[in-house]
Amino acid sequence: MKKLFTEFKEFISRGNVIDLAVGIIIGGAFTSIVNSMVNDVFMPFIGLITNNALVPKDKAAPVFNPTAFISALINFFIVALIVFFVVKAFNQLSNINKLKDILHKEEIEAEAAPATEKECPFCKTTISIDAVRCPHCTSHLVESDQPKEEV
Repeated sequence: MKKLFTEFKEFISRGNVIDLAVGIIIGGAFTSIVNSMVNDVFMPFIGLITNNALVPKDKAAPVFNPTAFISALINFFIVALIVFFVVKAFNQLSNINKLKDILHKEEIEAEAAPATEKECPFCKTTISIDAVRCPHCTSHLVESDQPKEEV
């Protein structure tokens, strides 16, 4: 079950899937703008020119209604704003996950790499792991790295 969830997460986190979803949502919202422009703005003027000859007898003549068109525009911008915030949050989450992966990879590499430095037991500075004498305090370093009194 966990493998299935991981595969689904990888599928969803692909950029083209998110782009397609945004395109469908914005396209649906834009459709309402086009329909409102045609029905509420253009058709009343066409009806005036043709004396409503194009309108079926059982339907009312179209009426110029700019408020419906403005309402459709406002709805479109609200939907676009919400989609923008969702995509921005998704990108932030994706960036955080990438950063976690990079940090985790660096931790694994750091754990796997052999140590190249050690700490001087006398002056507590970082020195080469092969050093037998500290370059800072000139103390002799013993193999056990235990502090030993100087002579």
